[in-house]
Amino acid sequence: MNTPARNEGLDGPARSGSEVLAALSDEQLEHLRAWFGLRDDLFLARELGCGVEELKAAAWEMFDEPSREGSWSDEETAAFRKYLGAVDLDLIARMLGRSRTDLNRRLVELAATLGREPLSADEIVSFKRLYGTRSDEDLALVFGRELALVQETAKKLCLSKDKVFLRRASGGAHKTRMPRWTSDELKQLAEMYPSWSNLDIAQALGRSVKSVVSKAHNLGLKKDKGRLQQMGRQNVRMRYER
Repeated sequence: MNTPARNEGLDGPARSGSEVLAALSDEQLEHLRAWFGLRDDLFLARELGCGVEELKAAAWEMFDEPSREGSWSDEETAAFRKYLGAVDLDLIARMLGRSRTDLNRRLVELAATLGREPLSADEIVSFKRLYGTRSDEDLALVFGRELALVQETAKKLCLSKDKVFLRRASGGAHKTRMPRWTSDELKQLAEMYPSWSNLDIAQALGRSVKSVVSKAHNLGLKKDKGRLQQMGRQNVRMRYER
C-alpha cells in the first residue's frame, strides 16, 4: 500500500504525514499515538488541528514497526483486536510490523476460535464503547465471540450503531429513519427518566439507550439525586469487582 493520498486539509492543500508530525507538539504526538484507531478519525483530527486524510498520513509515518514473522504473542493479538475494524488493514500491518498475509492468516485463526460464553463485566464496558463504530462481524473477532452472541448482547443492552458509521459503511447511501416519539412515549420518558436506569427505559420503550439519552437531553430531563447516588455506587462496585 502507498502512503495515504493527500486530500484537502482544514485550511487548503493537505500536508504530507511528515509535515503534520513536524507541526505537532510532543504532547500532541503522544495523543495521536495513544488514540489513533480508538477515537473517531474526525474528532481526533479536529483535536490535533488537521484534516482526516492528514491524520491518516501522519499515522502512516508515525507507526512503522520493524518487520517480524513467526507465531503471534498475546500482546500482538490484543493490539490487532484493538484496531480491527477501526484502522485499515494495511496500516495495522505497518503498526504491528506484520505482512498482510500474516494478518489474513491470523484473521482466519481468530474466526475459528469464536466462543459463546457471555462477556465479562470489563468486556461489556468495552463492548458498549465500541459497538457504535464497528461492524458486528469485526466485533465478533475483537471479543472472540460468535456473531449471534454479539448481536444478542447488543439487543439486550439496547445498543445502536452511530449514524456516521452507518453512512460510511454504506458509502453515504444509508439514511437513518428512526420512528418519531409519540406523545405517550414522551410522557413515559418524562415519568421514568428521573428514577429508572437508561437501559430499563430503553427496554420498556423499545428504543436504544443512545436514543433515550439523546431525547432526555433535548427535553432537559434530569436524574433524581437518589438515582445518581445509586449509579455512583454501582460504578464503584464494578471497579472493585474487576
